[in-house]
Amino acid sequence: MLNQQIINPKSIAVIGASDDIQKPGGKILHNLIQYNFAGKLYAQNPKADEIQAIKCYRNLTDLPKTELAILAVAAKFCTEAVRILCEEKGTKAFIIISAGFSETSEEGARIEHEIRDLVDMHNAVLIGPNGIGVLTPNYAGVFTSPVPKLHPQGVDFISGSGATAVFIMDLGIPNGLRFANVFSVGNSAQIGVEEILEHMDETFDYQTSPRVKMLYLEQIRNPEKLLKHARSLVQKGCRIAAVKSGSSDAGSRAASSHTGALASSDVAVDALFRKAGIVRCASRQELVTVSAAFTYPEISGKRIGIITHAGGPAVMLTDALEKGGLEVPKISNPTANELLAKLYAGSSVANPIDFLATGTGEQLSEIIDFCNNSFDELDAMIVIFGTPGLTKIFDVYDILEQRIRTSRKPIFPVLPSITEASEEIKAFTDKGLCFFPEEVLLANALSKIYFTPKPEISQTIDFKLDTNFIQLRNFPKNSGWQTPENVQKFLDAAEIPRAHEVVVSNEDEAVIAIEKVSYPLVMKVIGPLHKSDVGGVVLNVNSEAQVRSEFRRMMQIAEAKGVLIQPMLSGLELFVGVKREKPFGHLIFVGLGGIYIEVLKDVASELAPISRTEAERMLKSLKSFALLKGVRGQKGVNIDMFIDIILRVSALVQAVPEIEEMDINPLSGMPERIMAVDARIFLSQDF
Repeated sequence: MLNQQIINPKSIAVIGASDDIQKPGGKILHNLIQYNFAGKLYAQNPKADEIQAIKCYRNLTDLPKTELAILAVAAKFCTEAVRILCEEKGTKAFIIISAGFSETSEEGARIEHEIRDLVDMHNAVLIGPNGIGVLTPNYAGVFTSPVPKLHPQGVDFISGSGATAVFIMDLGIPNGLRFANVFSVGNSAQIGVEEILEHMDETFDYQTSPRVKMLYLEQIRNPEKLLKHARSLVQKGCRIAAVKSGSSDAGSRAASSHTGALASSDVAVDALFRKAGIVRCASRQELVTVSAAFTYPEISGKRIGIITHAGGPAVMLTDALEKGGLEVPKISNPTANELLAKLYAGSSVANPIDFLATGTGEQLSEIIDFCNNSFDELDAMIVIFGTPGLTKIFDVYDILEQRIRTSRKPIFPVLPSITEASEEIKAFTDKGLCFFPEEVLLANALSKIYFTPKPEISQTIDFKLDTNFIQLRNFPKNSGWQTPENVQKFLDAAEIPRAHEVVVSNEDEAVIAIEKVSYPLVMKVIGPLHKSDVGGVVLNVNSEAQVRSEFRRMMQIAEAKGVLIQPMLSGLELFVGVKREKPFGHLIFVGLGGIYIEVLKDVASELAPISRTEAERMLKSLKSFALLKGVRGQKGVNIDMFIDIILRVSALVQAVPEIEEMDINPLSGMPERIMAVDARIFLSQDF
């Protein structure tokens, strides 16, 4: 948890300060002075008595007591400096910008651990090492440029990478993006993105706290904490955009099940962000664009009006919005002709509303009035207005700024003339508004924002799991792929309906089993992992002679240990799977089953525990959802029963976290019932 000494220190010491502002220690001291740190400022360097007109202390032991120390010295000197500052100077906050720690070597990692232990022992806070520092409205503790314009209602930005933080700010500042706080956590020896988000959540004030959070993550150390506090912040009215890099590892490992082939860290990140209500971005530019869009009111619907004086950008914007799932509805309102009469000849109000290159600020204001008051088919507006350089357009941007602030519906400004109208754009952003230089990027951002679901507190599903079985299980002796008998027990414990089945180990038992199972039958070999690949599945068995023949053949298959016999059920084949993805927890997958899972790979995933709303959303997101409902005379499945099974699987893996992988494939679905036909479960103690 952060403390006041890191947020609003009354004194700061720069360890390794320098007169050379091209060195980190010199630039940090320069920024602290330049941006008017109001507290006591100290410099420490063994070679000087004064640095940048600030008294310098040659020995750390001579330094006055200080609340925050920013270290810009070699890694090998940091441990002793931290020890002296903690023990003798009462320092409770540290920012270490130095590199050479766990990111470089085992020796660096050892030093980093020593420093963390010292800081923990003295109940202090450590940001870094290997970052650019911290920016708050109280001080500019970074060694980089640019230093953005800080504002209490700007964006809170947390980055796991120092250089990337600089590049992201460099993109956002020209677009008018203002910042409230910037934290570069570097190696996150003690404080990472999750802990800073926790602090922002637990200290959130509805009146004063920034409402937009921007994250760049290279690792997620504590998914549970990230989910908890991100979801809480979103529920309090915040909006969060994030880039998570370095997750594309799915193809690097062999999969032992259908679910294993589908799961990856990147799929888990998607599910985590979706559950938290975080808009996931794919690049720095998209992160900045989404965050800039967050500074405008949220759109209440997906019907967008385009107001433009240039046809080409409006066409590209229309295409991008429609492709992203938003709508650009035709305006057929009777009052449209009244608006058309106020515009120059040749204008169009069909949507896009094109008022030509000669359109004026007054006409723009008239159009916005009609969109607000007469065109109920619109939920929001995007205004495209640039210049060919014939005249200055300060007046248009003044009108646009005023209308944005007073409009009943959100207005997003696309100002494409970033060179020719640079002065006008700067005047626009100086008033505290963001703009968008490129219309397609804005369209993609709005689509992502609109279709990112709002988080909910997962509901507790009161299923009557067989707690006696679960509590008495003896997994250490029974890890690995479970026997059919154990799989049946798990399904029964969660009350997941299944087809009646019998496991036999000799031909006579197979014949006896026929009396318990009705024809036609399915016979499956037990032992081989992928039964179909080795001829271990036979359908439509209709006689005792065929049972005997197929049993003998199957027992000749390598690794065969027995045969499972069950009735052959008709219906649409469905799939529910589970994969425990470290460190995120259990991913649950749903989709069409049987061979469709391999061919179509049309699946949806969520992190357990899953609520009923999330289960419904998973099914509706499938391209094959129409098949589940029934199409062209073909029967669908009982959606409520399918959701019930998904929730029971979620409850089961919460009760039995040792489940590493689970496939129920297929489930046979009909309007009147859904039943598990085949299932596999792999248990592991390796958490």
